[in-house]
Amino acid sequence: MIDLYTAATPNGHKVSIVLEELGLPYTVHALSFDKKEQKSADFLKINPNGRIPAIVDRANGDFAVFESGAILIYLAEQTGKLMPSDPKGRSLVLQWLMFQMGGIGPMQGQANVFFRYFPEKLQGAIDRYQHETRRLYEVLDTRLQSVEFLADQYSIADIATFPWVRGYEWSGVSVEGLTALQRWMATMEDRPAVQRGLQVPKRADEASIIKGAQAMLIR
Repeated sequence: MIDLYTAATPNGHKVSIVLEELGLPYTVHALSFDKKEQKSADFLKINPNGRIPAIVDRANGDFAVFESGAILIYLAEQTGKLMPSDPKGRSLVLQWLMFQMGGIGPMQGQANVFFRYFPEKLQGAIDRYQHETRRLYEVLDTRLQSVEFLADQYSIADIATFPWVRGYEWSGVSVEGLTALQRWMATMEDRPAVQRGLQVPKRADEASIIKGAQAMLIR
């Protein structure tokens, strides 16, 4: 049994989707950013960085894993699914996973902050992060013009990337003209496990999302 500590964010949805795809039993612990539950003493024992998501693998000696990419790798390696075992195939998955972790996540995350949450409208910052996010989308589109999924076969790289890209409108970023990316998004949306994972936990209303995100800006 997996204990999943999460919230309705792209990083949180990565893990709920992979758990659904793998068919692993899990218990959801939804954390409130508004109440700063991610900073509680009990949760900091699981993730000293005070961020979601995190898991505790009860079947493996209560082993805790934090950082969304690390969780995806752990679960894929534990089950032997969603990541090839051959070195080249594994490397390809990890390359696109790192592209999301080091590029799309940070850049689109900052686009969200300055476009949606920051108390002042700093247009220079908004433009910088929206433009960079769009550039990264174009990299994805170029890749997906020749393959169905990012690492050829469906993998944790797709699962990591999709929850971010699907929020393009929330970030104020256009996907116009990116036909391969749009095709891939539609394919991902059609997967039943993806649909289930996106409902974990139940998404708050927009006002609550903004309030919680603004609370996270206050350290």
